[in-house]
Amino acid sequence: MAKETKNTLRDSVYSALKAMIVTGQIQPGSRVTENDIAAKLTVSRTPVREAFNRLERDGLVTGRPRQGYVVTEFDITMFREAFEIRELLDGHATELAAAAATEQDKARLRAMLAECERLAAIPERTNREKFQELEVGIDLHRVIAEISGNVMLHNMLCGILDKCQHYVWTELLWLDEWKIARDEHAEIVDAICAGDAARAGTLARAHVRGSRDNVLRLLQAKSDYRNFLAKAS
Repeated sequence: MAKETKNTLRDSVYSALKAMIVTGQIQPGSRVTENDIAAKLTVSRTPVREAFNRLERDGLVTGRPRQGYVVTEFDITMFREAFEIRELLDGHATELAAAAATEQDKARLRAMLAECERLAAIPERTNREKFQELEVGIDLHRVIAEISGNVMLHNMLCGILDKCQHYVWTELLWLDEWKIARDEHAEIVDAICAGDAARAGTLARAHVRGSRDNVLRLLQAKSDYRNFLAKAS
């Protein structure tokens, strides 16, 4: 029981810190320390240190000797690379999942869709509740990759999804694409449950491309605005 509680604390600290980074509560380029986060979350430094180690493997922070950690700055180059790889991996994983999914797998995917709908129906929901929907939506892709049966593919896609999560949050929050994302996820799951690998893969790749194009417009607009200000000053 003590070990289970310890693991739960580790996971909750990791999730809380990750949420702060993905949602911009801790700004890209910011320096953070174990002491800062431990005080904010009212926990000891040990689970915070472990969370930072996991986030460094995720590519969300970079350790600096005796200086703490620096939050990764998300630029257009990183964005293009992450989504280009994600489209390939996500599409292939979805095709494999459509061929391999059991009735239990299908029920699991449908339950995740239902959870997204439940979260979406909360009136005047907070950013925390919105982030929960984001996590379930991202986890849907992880589960699909798990169902594919290809362990290496699953591990690679999970790593890419960690890097994409910040961008997806930006898209959903600023462009209010929540319903579109839910509808597209439902179509992908329907194709998987029907065993239609070709359609499932096509839908998954289109889903990733649509998200990429939305975020690219936002990033480009921010970049253009910064250049405009630099020239005007």
